[in-house]
Amino acid sequence: MVCFAGVSYSTNWLTNLGAPAMLGHMTPDLDAIFAALADPTRRAILQMLLEDDMAVTDVAAPFAMSLAAISKHLTVLTDARLITRERRGRVIWCKLEPDAMRAASIWMRGFGQFDPVDLDAFERFLETELSDTTD
Repeated sequence: MVCFAGVSYSTNWLTNLGAPAMLGHMTPDLDAIFAALADPTRRAILQMLLEDDMAVTDVAAPFAMSLAAISKHLTVLTDARLITRERRGRVIWCKLEPDAMRAASIWMRGFGQFDPVDLDAFERFLETELSDTTD
């Protein structure tokens, strides 16, 4: 249940869209996902991980910040379930987990009714309608 402008709205539609099934029967934490996506460094990390799994040190290389700072960013991404980290020998690898992003995308598609209007098509429609009424 979400409250907006004093009115309560059900969030059952997210469940009905199948998001929990996509995430192993766990409801996604959209607040954590969007908070993680709010930072440009974390978005850059996700974009890097689109290519392939990466070692933490490779993830940190392009950024002018400490390994500890990158580790904090990776923790936020891990907590939001956008990435997973796995130790392979002495190296910790990061892997993109697209299911969490998919859940956020499904949520955002619920606002599809706000797509931009094709004004040219609307003008042609009006011309057709108005010409039919004047005939």
